[in-house]
Amino acid sequence: MRALVWTAPEVMEMQEQPDPTPEADEVVVRVAYAGICGSELSGFLGHNALRTPPLVMGHEFAGEIVEVGREVTRLEVGDAVTVNPLTYCGQCRTCHMGLTQLCPERRLVGAHRPGAFAEYVSTPAFVTHKLPDGMSLRTGSLTEPVGVGVRIGRLAGDVEGESALIIGAGPIGLLALQALKLAAADQIFITDLDQERLAMGGALGGITVMPAGSGLDGAGQGADVVETVKEATGGEGVAVSVDAVGTGGTRSQCVDATRNAGILILSGLHEETSPMPAAAIIRQELTVRGSFAYGAADFEDGLEALHAGHYRLDPWIVEAPLAEGGDWFKRLIHSPGNVSKVLLVPDRP
Repeated sequence: MRALVWTAPEVMEMQEQPDPTPEADEVVVRVAYAGICGSELSGFLGHNALRTPPLVMGHEFAGEIVEVGREVTRLEVGDAVTVNPLTYCGQCRTCHMGLTQLCPERRLVGAHRPGAFAEYVSTPAFVTHKLPDGMSLRTGSLTEPVGVGVRIGRLAGDVEGESALIIGAGPIGLLALQALKLAAADQIFITDLDQERLAMGGALGGITVMPAGSGLDGAGQGADVVETVKEATGGEGVAVSVDAVGTGGTRSQCVDATRNAGILILSGLHEETSPMPAAAIIRQELTVRGSFAYGAADFEDGLEALHAGHYRLDPWIVEAPLAEGGDWFKRLIHSPGNVSKVLLVPDRP
């Protein structure tokens, strides 16, 4: 089969790879669509210790089952499926709490095993989900990032009638915006340095705030966003802030823009570590929550919500041939523009 292989920082090559064969409890999926994730962009640059070249990335995908292992009974050849790429043991304390994404034994398709930037991929059957009747494979491939948005919404709690700020209008920021709207938040501010991405947030119902500065850590930018949000909320700040970027500057902005006893959700991982204004967190009695990926229930709820039409990234989705994946990685890093998600499509005979 043909696969897009990450061979070194900023280098991807189309290569011939052996067709996967399923273990007894696995299935083989013919990939129809595979999305590029922000975490893979850092991997492409060589900044992500989870991923080591040579590697076939790709963990946001949907396709059709073409082979099943001998122990698989729930799935059949021909089923249209999407896959929760985070496998888990199901036996540990965190799994019993429903926090399968925190399982010490978790493994990620496209990092710990070959991913979906290929014609075929093998996956464990227990994390492979049939698409609801009538759902297209294209829509099904968005389930994984929607699960991230669902998780953020769950951690935000009861936001009915409340205000919120989302920093970052990439796919996760846009999906978090929709999760908070579904939960009946009243004012949802969204900010991003890219005007075209910010416009997407406005089209999805967010109140857009264009930063004054040109850098994520610029003092002028931070003051502008915080000032604007505080003025619009009577000087208090928002009840919930979501950092979907993940730098020291954006994390500090969230603290400054959140009202006393509010909730701050950290989702972005652009910087692994950065200083946090601990004194302000203490004095404001803020609740700071990390939001990592999604649990199994979040993924399943995301699939149902997609089927119900509650989430979308159209009309800003781009479909591109798998062979052009390397070029799209570079564009998404340097100049994403009005692209919410790139779906790579393997060639078909």
